[in-house]
Formats: sequence, C-alpha cells, structure tokens
Amino acid sequence: MVRTVAQKMGVKAGMRAHLAGAPEAVLEAMALPDLELRRALDGSFDYVHLFAASQSELDEAFPRLAMHLKPTGMLWVSWQKAKQNGTDLSLPHVIRIGYSHGLVESTTLSVDATWSAMKFTHPKPGKTYKNSYGRLPDATD
Repeated sequence: MVRTVAQKMGVKAGMRAHLAGAPEAVLEAMALPDLELRRALDGSFDYVHLFAASQSELDEAFPRLAMHLKPTGMLWVSWQKAKQNGTDLSLPHVIRIGYSHGLVESTTLSVDATWSAMKFTHPKPGKTYKNSYGRLPDATD
C-alpha cells in the first residue's frame, strides 16, 4: 500500500493545524486528512507547516510558529529544492535556523518534485543533540 505524503509526515485526522504559505497544488499532493485548520496563530498546535522562500523569511517566521507548538507537536518546514525560483534555502540552512530557535530536526522527505520538507520538534530533556549544521542556543560543547 502506498502511503500519502501526509501519512509519511505523521499528520493525522483531527490534529489542530496551521499552514503558512502553502501552495494549493502542494496541499493537494500532500493529501492531508481532515484537520482542525486555523488561519490565526492562537493557542497551541499539533501540526504547523511553513512553506518558506528564503532564509530571512524562515528565520523571521520560525520563532513565532515554534512558540505555538505543543510540547509533542511538529513544525514542518518546506523549501524549494535545488535553489528553484532563486531560493537561498537548502538543507543546512533550514537545520541551522531551526536549531537557532530551539527546535531539533528529525525527518526529511520530498513533498513533490519542487518541495522538500523537514520535521522539527522540541528537544527531549536530558538528550544531547549534535548536528554539524546547527546548534541549540543553550548547547555546550
């Protein structure tokens, strides 16, 4: 059985969700289940997904979105692959920005032919995270 992109991402029906900058065609390709979709960032969310076009856009939006993430929630960041449409985002940049705002990456996947996605979550207490691209703000070497 072939799994949808949403299933691979761990998105489940009924999750409280916020999507930012998502192109309609990509949403169709993801095959999202029925979600409690909110336009405004109010309260906390199980699933947040940002589609970013540049490092500056991601760096500006990330902390605001992370602030609304439940302790067990997931923040997915999508960017255009292979510098399509002039984006300056790539995997190392996405990881660095996520870590700089206190979340850690766990999974990367292809959304479609244009977009990649990376999952960020809150770090687990007591666990050491080492990534050559990013560092948590309170990490000590």
